[in-house]
Amino acid sequence: MPTPQLINDTDTDAKATLAELGARVRAWRARRGMTRKQLARDSGLSERFLADVESGKGNVSINSLEATARALNITILELLQDAPRPALARLHHLLGRLDETQLDQAYSLLAGAFGLGDAQGRERRIALIGLRGAGKSTLGAQLAAQRGVPFVELDREIEREAGTSMNEILLLHGQAGYRRYERRALFRIAEDHEDGVVMTTGGSIVSERETFDLLQSRFYCVWLKASPQEHMSRVVAQGDMRPFDTTRGATNEAMEDLRRILVSREPLYARADAVVDTAARTVKQSLKDLERAVPALAPRTTKEPTHEA
Repeated sequence: MPTPQLINDTDTDAKATLAELGARVRAWRARRGMTRKQLARDSGLSERFLADVESGKGNVSINSLEATARALNITILELLQDAPRPALARLHHLLGRLDETQLDQAYSLLAGAFGLGDAQGRERRIALIGLRGAGKSTLGAQLAAQRGVPFVELDREIEREAGTSMNEILLLHGQAGYRRYERRALFRIAEDHEDGVVMTTGGSIVSERETFDLLQSRFYCVWLKASPQEHMSRVVAQGDMRPFDTTRGATNEAMEDLRRILVSREPLYARADAVVDTAARTVKQSLKDLERAVPALAPRTTKEPTHEA
């Protein structure tokens, strides 16, 4: 049975939440220049109910929140989030008119123009993206050795973050939990390797927009690409049959699945800072291509401490 103190704390938190929600409804109604009577009419809710909501006393349901947000011409998420600054609201309205490709371009332009997203030093941190079998591990290790920086595999760092294997992470925490550990690992790697690093990533990282944005903001991304046939033959040659069903009659289906994955992810991989095609290239040739594709590793400069008289 909950203790009286726990009950009191819970009750206080609930009251504070309702009060904050009421304040947000009032703020949005004022911003729209609507009376409570108008809001009641447009939302189909009673004036009395809205008065209770705005005073922090209402018993609010998801349906009533949706109706209120709709009448205010905002989404329920906008209602629950902090009210935007006017300039930010204008920017949000402008960005809402862009398609996915234009949004990616706008993100890159803003990050570069205003030094957002920890872009400083990202060119010293190289991330190799692409499907398995493109040569990420082989080329990544050799590039790191040539640049004199550490080589890390994001999958291994995720396991280190979680303290267990990849299979266990997915079994215990699901995809959402896996992505949380992935983002934590990315933050840590970027912070631990300010002087430079070469990192390989899983092929699906580009499919998670928030994670891929984080990756691009802190790492110089290079897409290592190859043909579907080469992806499959290289993985099979390594003796790792996990991605494919190689039973009789299933190879063609596996190849079609691989082609579909490549087609669906190609626009995402194409967001990389550089592309290196390893198709029909030796490891030595591909390494030279990769060296040319990444920024030169310039010496880090440190500011001399200033002493005031």
